[in-house]
Amino acid sequence: MKAVQFKSYGEPDVLHIADIDAPHAAAGQIRIAVRAAGVNALDWKLRSGLYRDFMPIEFHSGVGAEAAGIVDEVGDGVTGVAVGDAVFGITVRRTAMAEHAVLTSWAHKPDAMPFEVAGALPIAAETAVRILDLVGIKAGETLLVAGAAGGVGSAVVQLARYRGATVIGTARAAKHAYLRDLGAIPTTYEPGLPDRVAALASHGIDAALDLAGAGVIPDLVAIVGDGARVLSIADIDAPKHGAQVTTSQVDQPGIALAEVARIFDEGAFRVHIDGRFPLDRIAEAQAISAAGRVAGKLVVTVS
Repeated sequence: MKAVQFKSYGEPDVLHIADIDAPHAAAGQIRIAVRAAGVNALDWKLRSGLYRDFMPIEFHSGVGAEAAGIVDEVGDGVTGVAVGDAVFGITVRRTAMAEHAVLTSWAHKPDAMPFEVAGALPIAAETAVRILDLVGIKAGETLLVAGAAGGVGSAVVQLARYRGATVIGTARAAKHAYLRDLGAIPTTYEPGLPDRVAALASHGIDAALDLAGAGVIPDLVAIVGDGARVLSIADIDAPKHGAQVTTSQVDQPGIALAEVARIFDEGAFRVHIDGRFPLDRIAEAQAISAAGRVAGKLVVTVS
């Protein structure tokens, strides 16, 4: 099969299409013929070597952690899914950008959900459910989201609103209309955030999430007043300021995926696809992701 690989850290041009042996589903896994795969910031951070000290890569490496497609192989012990089913999920060993991918966690794709949306959903959905649970967001509370317009941020805003929370989200001014459309109150992320947030939330902020790793944790802890309800997915130094950090998935990501699929079917969740790329333009997709201008998600389609 054809798959995106790279054999050394570097710029996007280290990515190339290789002909490799197709993988097979082991016990507890399924294999899909990939229709679409999501582009995430972690993809280019790993490729560039930014995380080499604590997330080293074994070369040659594949690319991508999430995909959607049609099941064509079911491993031993797997129930509730059959060859021919349309699913979306999380891949084994970051190998989503390929003609076939093995999934370790998955959910059935709603009939009304396009494959490109399903392929861009798993990581954002699992992360959003996990971090909202970790800070304990509930109805009537107000949540501050730093970096709210990206893939995870878009999911967080919608799921927090679904739970009955008010959401204030930071983003560049050009993305404010997008955040309003998702149901968030937008503000910018320049210096002076505590004063701007105070003007927007007269009853205060109950919890805050840092999705961008832009050095805002001290401000978020000061705004919330309780580091236990401040969490980052991008700043590993967050605990130094009394906040939480999470970088690992829950034990059963498929539960979160099924929950978001149900909410999608209810019409209360959507994914904005900001760019679509064929497999041989993955380098371009990663470069755009690294520039930080994406609203929603980028997706690679596989024929």
